[in-house]
Amino acid sequence: MKRFDIITEADARVLTRGDTVMLSRGGHITPLAHDTLKDKRVTVVHEGRTTTDEASLAPRADIRAVAIASDHTGIALRRALVAFLRGRGLTVQDLGTDSADPVDYPDVAASVARAVSRGEADAGIAIDGAGIGSAIAANKIAGVRAVMATTELIARYSREHNGANVLTLGATLVGPDEARAIVATWLTTPMRESRYIRRLAKIRDLEHP
Repeated sequence: MKRFDIITEADARVLTRGDTVMLSRGGHITPLAHDTLKDKRVTVVHEGRTTTDEASLAPRADIRAVAIASDHTGIALRRALVAFLRGRGLTVQDLGTDSADPVDYPDVAASVARAVSRGEADAGIAIDGAGIGSAIAANKIAGVRAVMATTELIARYSREHNGANVLTLGATLVGPDEARAIVATWLTTPMRESRYIRRLAKIRDLEHP
């Protein structure tokens, strides 16, 4: 992770979109750099408030690749979201299923969660009947923070406060329009606050009691 004593407009312009960088204690960001960092969705963490290790746990602010899967109850919703995501210019790993035969939601959730955990996707979406079971299953995979959202507000909080990197949806609870709105909010909400990022290390530590 890059560390700066001062971030100027020139520095901000060469940063990769969606990067996370650290500002040293007493560091400064110039006014023009603030605007560029915001436009490029760069997360700035402050030394002393957040360690480099903690900052590395923050979800990618600029999501470019999404893994998505559904059980048999969520096929139609998944297909609608795949088209929606690709229409936004995102790379989509469509992991199925495409059969009306019953599929177990833990398998669906695990396929998405593992893609995110391995870094094959920036974020994941798993769909079953209610979304609850997939969230429980996905959270068993190390490094995954999955949340079931039924509203845009929950989606925003799950990213901004909790650093969720997997979203689960219930095909019987939300329709295509609601799901698109939830997904759009979730994808575009960054996690910036040092106090929230710092807590991700505590969540990670629960995986290794």
